[in-house]
Amino acid sequence: MESYKKEFIDFMVKCGVLKFGSFTLKSGRQSPFFMNAGGYVTGGQLAQLGKYYAKAIHDNFGDDIDVFFGPAYKGIPLAVVTAVAYSELYGKEIKYCCDRKEEKDHGADKGAILGYKIQDGDKVVIIEDVTTSGKSIEEVYPKIKALETTPGSIKIVGEIVSLNREERAPDSEKSALEVITEKYGFPARAIVAMSEVVDALYTNGDKSVITDDIKKALDAYYAEWGVK
Repeated sequence: MESYKKEFIDFMVKCGVLKFGSFTLKSGRQSPFFMNAGGYVTGGQLAQLGKYYAKAIHDNFGDDIDVFFGPAYKGIPLAVVTAVAYSELYGKEIKYCCDRKEEKDHGADKGAILGYKIQDGDKVVIIEDVTTSGKSIEEVYPKIKALETTPGSIKIVGEIVSLNREERAPDSEKSALEVITEKYGFPARAIVAMSEVVDALYTNGDKSVITDDIKKALDAYYAEWGVK
């Protein structure tokens, strides 16, 4: 495992973003863990978070990128801090933008997009916190493609999320990231996968965060909901 991945796992736990216990997900599933990127609240945390995203994007997609797109609402600060970090780490200026939940109908920046206006020829990476169903991409993808003046002229290089939960998406035997990749034709990746979290905190860890009891709960959860 790359060193920044292990650091990121410890970072999520330290910030209280990744928690273990018993949680009811939006899908109704009872999960032994929960991840909430809204838990990053300080300047230092956000600065560090941007660096982890930047490193993962660089590793997965390289440097041929023009725009970071952050879906409202949690994706907005993620796109901003990642653009800052990418400039600092790799010396490349990448623009950011996001969508508005409600289109603005006045002013110089009216429209459905906030920040840089994506144009024909741009290469875009979508940045999110986590996805269990791929539902958000159903809203975001057409918004980005609607900005094209020539069909196919805007390229979505890929999507990056914090954590691949490695559980089945609704009505599928595959994970949400796999479903997105197959449906939209661009790779969907994560900074870390849940199996890497278990490896770092339990298999090769001190078992203080993922205890034996939590590991049993995780095993039971993935026996029912894990990808096949």
